[in-house]
Amino acid sequence: MNASEHIGEPKFTVEEVDSVAPPPRAKVDDAEAPADKLERKRDYLAGFLDAKPASADPTAPGGDLYENVIAALKDIFDPEIPVNIYDLGLIYGVDVAEDGGVVVSMTLTTPHCPVAESMPGEVELRVGAVPGVRDAEVNLVWNPPWDPAKMSDEARLELGML
Repeated sequence: MNASEHIGEPKFTVEEVDSVAPPPRAKVDDAEAPADKLERKRDYLAGFLDAKPASADPTAPGGDLYENVIAALKDIFDPEIPVNIYDLGLIYGVDVAEDGGVVVSMTLTTPHCPVAESMPGEVELRVGAVPGVRDAEVNLVWNPPWDPAKMSDEARLELGML
């Protein structure tokens, strides 16, 4: 048997017709009237459109006072590294009380940092100058110790570490 014996002409039959009946049209017996559909949409959207956005707590992340404190911290730069102390990862926490009291927990790159005595004072002055802040307190902590992994991506990019 050779390969040409397996290949033959296809076997099928052809039927010729003069016309074909059109397919039946789709019917929807219980279709909603356009006015009913519009009223249902209004009911659905009424609660959504009437809802007012929740006012952001000014002392919580995303609130005005909190974000202004963060902006003030981003204006303070480490004298040895051209990156602000917030992106550098030196700020461990910012707590803003409803009465405007702010507590900043921060560290330094090393306990022997040349600005160990002056940096907490500068942070206290800058944060205390933010409108709405009653007073500022800075807690200098050494645990957990700072390491480069605490830096933001922006700081890493600035220092060529990305």
